[in-house]
Amino acid sequence: VPSDITTVPKPLSIAQLSVAAQRAVPSLEIKVRSPKDIGQLRVGQRLELECHTDRSSGASWIRQDRSGTLHFIVFINSFSRATFEGSQRTSPRFEASRENTIYRLAVKSFTPQDEGRYFCVMSLNLMLHFSPGQHVFLPGQQHLHPASPSPAKMPSTSCPSPGGPSLFSIPADSRMQKDLDSSCLAFLCVTSAGLCLLLLQLLATTIVLHQLKAHH
Repeated sequence: VPSDITTVPKPLSIAQLSVAAQRAVPSLEIKVRSPKDIGQLRVGQRLELECHTDRSSGASWIRQDRSGTLHFIVFINSFSRATFEGSQRTSPRFEASRENTIYRLAVKSFTPQDEGRYFCVMSLNLMLHFSPGQHVFLPGQQHLHPASPSPAKMPSTSCPSPGGPSLFSIPADSRMQKDLDSSCLAFLCVTSAGLCLLLLQLLATTIVLHQLKAHH
């Protein structure tokens, strides 16, 4: 009579754990598509930014103004559908699109109101990952960079995010709080749906294994 054989999985090596950890963090890099010289940006000119990533699961664009406050601009989902501020499908100021793993943002007619640092944000494992900030200022204003908000002084949003120099807290009294929370909610809903599916699969597998064991 064949006996049950239990296979004990081998522990992962440090190298394998390192590779797995690297894959868990999305690659985010912003490139200026237009104008060719960002230092010569002019009022009324079209600004085009690209966020190059290694994933197509959706990403957001956020701007940090001079005071350090973050402003939600748009969320682009995996189906290339854009949702702008106020849950609008279009914007009089911005355009957004996706091509494979490249997420594009265009400021139709640049104004001083659009100055600041632009970030590409992606959600993974219930965490928000920010790209390095892209400074966008009119000539002569580059020295007035926005200061990073202090987590100790400003309460953060309900959307979880890991600590790090590229992550910022959102002022609770900010007008954009609801939009940012909505973006976080969209991220969490999509991720939670995938997690629920995985749990259901594990539950079904457990039930099958239990039934097979009962028959033996």
